[in-house]
Parts: sequence; structure tokens; C-alpha cells
Amino acid sequence: MKNYWSDDEASAIILDHESRGINEDIALRVYTSRLVGAEPELVIHGGGNTSVKTVCKDFLGHDRDVICVKGSGWDLATIEAPGLPALHLSPLGEVRGWERLSDEDMTAFLRVNLLDPKAPNPSVETLLHAFLPHKFVDHSHATAILAVSDQPNGLNLCREIFADRVAIVPYVMAGFSLAKETADAYEANPEVEGIILEKHGLFTFGESARQSYDRMIDLVTEAEKAIERAPDWAPAPRSETGSVARPGEIAPIIRGACVKAMAGDERARLVLDFRASNQIMTFVNGRDLEDYGARGVVTPDHIIRTKNNYLIAPAPEAGDLETFKQGLGDRVAAFSARYDAYFEANNQRVGGVKTKLDAAPRVVLAPGVGLFGLGTNSKAAKIAADLAEITIDTVIKAERVGRFEPLEEPDLFDMEYWSLEQAKLSKSKPAPLEGHIAVVTGGAGAIGLATANLFAANGAAVALFDIDEDGLERAAQAIDGPVSPILCDLTDAGSVEAAFEKVRLAYGGLDILVSNAGAAWEAPIDTMDEALLRRSFEINFFAHQRAAQAAFAIFLEQGTGGALLFNVSKQAVNPGARFGAYGLPKAATLFLARQYALEGGPHGVRANAVNADRIQSGLLNEDMIKRRAEARGVDKDAYLKGNLLGKEVTAQDVAQAFLHHALALKTTGDVTTVDGGNVAAMLR
Repeated sequence: MKNYWSDDEASAIILDHESRGINEDIALRVYTSRLVGAEPELVIHGGGNTSVKTVCKDFLGHDRDVICVKGSGWDLATIEAPGLPALHLSPLGEVRGWERLSDEDMTAFLRVNLLDPKAPNPSVETLLHAFLPHKFVDHSHATAILAVSDQPNGLNLCREIFADRVAIVPYVMAGFSLAKETADAYEANPEVEGIILEKHGLFTFGESARQSYDRMIDLVTEAEKAIERAPDWAPAPRSETGSVARPGEIAPIIRGACVKAMAGDERARLVLDFRASNQIMTFVNGRDLEDYGARGVVTPDHIIRTKNNYLIAPAPEAGDLETFKQGLGDRVAAFSARYDAYFEANNQRVGGVKTKLDAAPRVVLAPGVGLFGLGTNSKAAKIAADLAEITIDTVIKAERVGRFEPLEEPDLFDMEYWSLEQAKLSKSKPAPLEGHIAVVTGGAGAIGLATANLFAANGAAVALFDIDEDGLERAAQAIDGPVSPILCDLTDAGSVEAAFEKVRLAYGGLDILVSNAGAAWEAPIDTMDEALLRRSFEINFFAHQRAAQAAFAIFLEQGTGGALLFNVSKQAVNPGARFGAYGLPKAATLFLARQYALEGGPHGVRANAVNADRIQSGLLNEDMIKRRAEARGVDKDAYLKGNLLGKEVTAQDVAQAFLHHALALKTTGDVTTVDGGNVAAMLR
């Protein structure tokens, strides 16, 4: 493993922090923490922790001996000084002789000793760092260390590789007991450079930041050399059965089957993240994938993100998705049943006090296709996929030196259902559209962008469709949340098909289509050019139908319903002079929404429309507003506020109507008017 220490970089970060009143110890702790965090073979997604013992001033300006340790919510790769909350050091050492300290009491004890009561919660392994005498302490979940310790004879293998360079602690769950066991192991071997925690990771330490970091790299390198000395390992390939289906074809099927395993919450959804590197493909195409690929996680820290076991999907043959769907459904049902049994048995063991999590898989391995990470949002899906990739790499290394063997289920259950994690569940409240995937057409326009922004703010992953490439990029940058800008010409069937295929690959499926794109032209109906009317029908009617058909097909593949939401405009029910080219296809689109409501109902697909009027946008621009106002003999302000409420209606108001319909699970065939009040446009 490469050592990335740089004297110049270390000096620069010291100067930068000293200019902000932060001492050299903390500056170097930030520096080497980032070096550890930047290497995925050491830690990933918030894993690992680091600390430094130093002197800081308290609220009264007095110097205090403290330990600064990674705080909850911080990632080593990007950590800043505030991510290393300081705790009074002396009181932490006083509990070393205690027989027992519950996780809840330990958490409270740590917070009581924070120098700054507003600081983030310190790592649950703070006491372990505190009990070790060294100034700097680093902890990683190094892939190579896990590969040699995740073995039936892992402890002996580690002793053979490292001899007296490390102390070894048999598995103990993180917390007070582990802190004591680790400190005892060090004191019995005070000359060691590090401590290996069985099936958990590696601690190194030193009197300088560089010494602790160097020891981390050196010991991991020693494990890597031991693995390299062993023969290469690759799974025996499965028998070829012909061509396989595309990832985008099976992603919605996987998503739908797994969502159904989240029984009890009608709104529950999952986002997918797809991977297919060479290493992944070699792994998933192994003949014995259902053995080595489903044994369990490589470190207990992963289980909260990925569950213990991965789901092995049947190989999806091209042209036979129905067989794949049936086979996958059976496997998801079996996976859920096993999970339920695992929970019941272990919950009884601990007194029946735990709150059951959903039984849906979080990683799916598909032979011939690749790996799918699943999560209740886009970030969680990416984390699950990243951890699965690291797991595959670890398992391959473990198989080189022996046989990969994870922890026993009771130990993993205790981590998955840790009281501290259960406490988070009771406080968490998912966003209304968490896990939902939405496509917004006309996404670069005023209404499209406002709708996408509002959906993202409510938890949805959003794909923006538009023909304006520059506008798409600007819109995507304006959205705070997962967003995929996709260039799409809705008047071209091939472009529409390609755009929805990108959505399948980006997120795994679809729950909501906001069919919003449109364009407006003015002409008297009696002299209107037929080509203009046909052009208008292409974008204002047929584009809605193309998008709706593509979305409907995904809804059926998933089997979890969906929402088709159409922007129909008041012109559909209250035509304006010289606006027939716009109003005629919009009237057809209003009927289209009702037709989908009729035929989609048995499949759980809702179809609703929003009837908006006089929204300033690229469609209703300054020139058109001026012409429409002149046609009515009023000025711009009077035109925009020409409604019963006397208020201008904005794109944000229309977005609120779309959000209402996205959440209204028992409303279909409805038309919601957003125009400030127009008697002539009232439907009843």
C-alpha cells in the first residue's frame, strides 16, 4: 500500500490551521485522517476513526488535557477540525476499572465530558482511543487485514503474518468491553505497533501523526504481501446459458420485488445503484456464487448498510424476463423469510425488545449482469454498492489465503440491532418522497425546475428531461439533491426510449412522471397552417403519450403502481382567441390523463392533471405576455393577476400541485386548477 505522507503538505496544513488558531497536533490529525480516509482499501463511507491527545482551552480559557476524536457524521476523507470534538481526557481514564458501562450510559458519559457541548457525538470507540497511552491513534477496516482475519483460523494466520508486531483481540462488539479488552492486549504487549481486532479492523498508534500513519500503511502492506504470496483465486465460471438481459431491463423488476419485501409501508421505495466492473463480473459469474457470494459481511460495520447476506438473483436470459421475474420473486420471498426467522430467533435471545427492520435485500448480485446496491435514497444505494464492491475484493483476497468466513449471526444481529442504532430509528422520519424516483419533462423550464426542486427537497431522486442541453445543466446545478440531467427530444421515439433507459440505469426504475414539456404558438384557427397544428400536437400531445407509455411500462415491470402527472393548461377547458394550436392538443392531453386513470387503476397507477394558467416562463415569455395582455386590453400586471384572487400564480404554485398529486395515493382522474380563480375554466 502506498504511503502518501508529504512533509510539504503536512507543513502547509499546519500553517493553515495555526492561522485559524488551531494547534499543530490537531492540524496533523486532520492531515493523516484524510490520508487514511482517501484510501478505500482502508476505510469507506464514514468508517474508521482517529484521535489525538493534546491541550485545548476550555470555555474559561484554561488549558485542558483532552482527546480529540472523530465525531459522528464526519468522514475521514474530508474531515475538518470541528469533526474532531475534544473531550476531557482524565475522566475518561477513570472508568477503565469499571466492570460494566452500557452503551447508553457510555454515550451520555462522553457527551458530559465534551469541551464544547454543541460538538458532534464522539466516536463510540472513544474510550478505546483514550485507554491507549499514545498521542495519535488510527483505526481502519483495511481490506487486507479483514481478508486474513475473516478465516476459520484467522487469529493463527494473523500471528503467522505479523509475529510480535501486533497484539490480537478476538472479536468483541464495539463499546466499553472492546475498549477494555484492547487496552489489556496492548499492556500485555507494549512493544507492538498495532492491534488487530478479529473480523473488525486494525488499530495503529504512535507519538507522532506520521508514526501512527506509517505503521498503518506498513502493517496493511504486510497483509497484502501475504495475500500476494498465495495463489491467485477466481471462482470457477458458471455454465454459459446464452445471452443475458440488459441491466436496464431487469433493474425495475429487482426494484419492484425488493420494495414488496418492505411490507407495511405503502410509500416505501428503494433506489438502485448499478455496478459491473471486471472484478464484479468475474465474481457474479462464478458457478458457486450462491455459496461464497452470500456468506455474510466482511466486517460488522457494513451490516447496517447492506444487511448480513446478499440476494443472489437468477441469471436473466434475454427475451425471457417473465421467467426471471418469477424466479426473482421466489428468491426475494425466501430471503425475507430467512431474515424474519433470523430476527425472531435473535430477538428472543436478547429479550424480545428490538424493533424489526424491513426484510428487503440491500445488495443483489445478478449473474451475467452485475451488482445492484439498494437504499431508501440515492446516497444509501451508492453506499450499499460501494460496500459490496469492497466486500467482493475482500472475499477474493480471503479465498486466496484460505476460506472467507464471516462472524456468526448472533454477533451480527447485535450490531444490526445495536441499541444506539435502534434509538436513531425512533427519531428518524423519512421525507415524504424518500426512495421515490421522478422524471420531470421540460426540466430546464420554470415549472419543470420548480417541480424538480420541490420533489428533491421532499426526498425524491429526479431525472430531468429537456432538449436544451445548456439549460439542463443549469437546472441540475440549481437542484439540491440527486439529479440526472438527460437530453431528450420528446418528439422522437428513439430519444424517449434512450432517455428512460438512462433512468433505469441511474436509479433502477420510476415512480412518478411529471409530463410537463410544452410549447405555444399563436394563430387564428380559420387560417392556421396545418403544419403548425401538427407541430403543436407533436410536443403538446404525442410527447405526453410517448413519455406516459414509457413510464407505464416501467410501472408494470415493478408492480408497485405509479403516478402519471400531466400539465394540461387552462386552454384545455377555456380556450383563448388565437390560441387554438396550443389549446387543441392540450384538450386531448386532458382526455389522455383520464384514459390512463381508467386503464391504470387496476395496476395501481394514478393519473392526474394540473390545469395552470399565466405562469411566467420560457413558454409564456415577455413578448407573449405583452400580446395576450393587449388582446384583453390590459397591462402586464393586470393580465398576470387577472383572476378571482387578484394574485400572480408562479411556477412554485404549480409545483405544489404536482407534489400534492404525487402524495395523494387515493386520487386519480383529477384535474387540479392552479390559476388564482377563473370562472370560465372551472370544471364543475
